[in-house]
Amino acid sequence: MSGVSAADEVLDVVDRDDRVVGRAPRGEVYRRGLLHRCVFVLARDERGRVFVHRRTASKLVFPSHYDMFVGGVLGTGEDYDGAALREAEEELGVSGLERPLPLFKFLYEGPGGAWWSYVYEVRCGLPVSPQVSEVAWHAWLEPAELERRVADGKWAWVPDGLEAYRRLAAFRG
Repeated sequence: MSGVSAADEVLDVVDRDDRVVGRAPRGEVYRRGLLHRCVFVLARDERGRVFVHRRTASKLVFPSHYDMFVGGVLGTGEDYDGAALREAEEELGVSGLERPLPLFKFLYEGPGGAWWSYVYEVRCGLPVSPQVSEVAWHAWLEPAELERRVADGKWAWVPDGLEAYRRLAAFRG
């Protein structure tokens, strides 16, 4: 995507049934609140710890917020599975991950807009080197530590990731 800003990246616009109904630049999609597609990938290391990071201040949506997922929006014509692998490898700064396991899909509607969200999980035993344009800070947290951080409210979490995290907990029962 060299030479093209994130706001200019073209995305598929979808309807409430997740069918493609058009295309628009990301900046316009966000500005007009158009439905689009996104993936959330929970990355765990070989010890079961969860990759947690703080987004950079330059992000278009939820700058400087914490997230327990890597992921992002789907480009034009991209499918969820392909986007999950691409986003996980890009944000973790690795190559050769196994395909993330698809878990469930939901329509996020909340702060920042609305988008179809597919939640995945992947195991990453590789040394990570997160994208400096995406990730300002990162760590592998034990699940109990992550839960404590979510519950104490001291970190500003991305609202869509927090919703996906809560739905994942309910999905797992």
